Amino acid sequence: MTGFVSFVSSGPGDPDLLTVKAVQRLQAAEVVLFDDLSSGPILGLAAQADLVAVGKRAGRPSPKQDHVSQLLVDHAAAGQRVVRLKSGDSGMFGRLEEEILALQAAGIQYEIIPGVTSASAAAAAAGIPLTRRLTARRVQFVTGADVTGGLPDSINMAALADPQATTVVYMGRRTFTDLAAKLIAHGLSPETPALLAEAVSTPEQKISRHTIASLAVLLKDAVSPNPALIFYGPLAEFPA
Repeated sequence: MTGFVSFVSSGPGDPDLLTVKAVQRLQAAEVVLFDDLSSGPILGLAAQADLVAVGKRAGRPSPKQDHVSQLLVDHAAAGQRVVRLKSGDSGMFGRLEEEILALQAAGIQYEIIPGVTSASAAAAAAGIPLTRRLTARRVQFVTGADVTGGLPDSINMAALADPQATTVVYMGRRTFTDLAAKLIAHGLSPETPALLAEAVSTPEQKISRHTIASLAVLLKDAVSPNPALIFYGPLAEFPA
């Protein structure tokens, strides 16, 4: 009998930010394949399940994506209720498509349970909205790293240097110094407000305010194990 896979979005880390459906699926799961950023107290909701760590972190040994996808197929083919626990929202920079395609090829049914993306959680923690009438009518989410860990070559610099957009950079701590230089070269003011949000919704949470120029200097040689998001644009200056 073929099992079923639930792609469960864990949010930024605080169990209180899980949806009701996410909690229900975790409690009913027989096996949970979890991201590194989804570990911690959330896994306590799946006390009866086998827990399999499949997370990927930059600069660390990580399971290959093909292996993760095959694990999903194998467990579901054995008739198990499988939860694939992904950090933030599963559809946001989470390799969701590859895993869906593997399940479709194997004829395995699945569902996607959305969650609070880290950008929304970080904006809430900083006490700012993501849009502002007249000055920030557009929000853009981008990744600061390609598959090699470097700044993507194909990014749309004209869009990223738009002074009237709120820009959120995922996985950009290592590459922001280079990105900031390109932004400034494309006309964005070095004094553009920026915000660094680290370990959002966890006890290690830290929110700090900068300009894109000062943040680029700060992050040039910075090393931290905590996940981080970078905001820049008119909203980063919003009063704390």
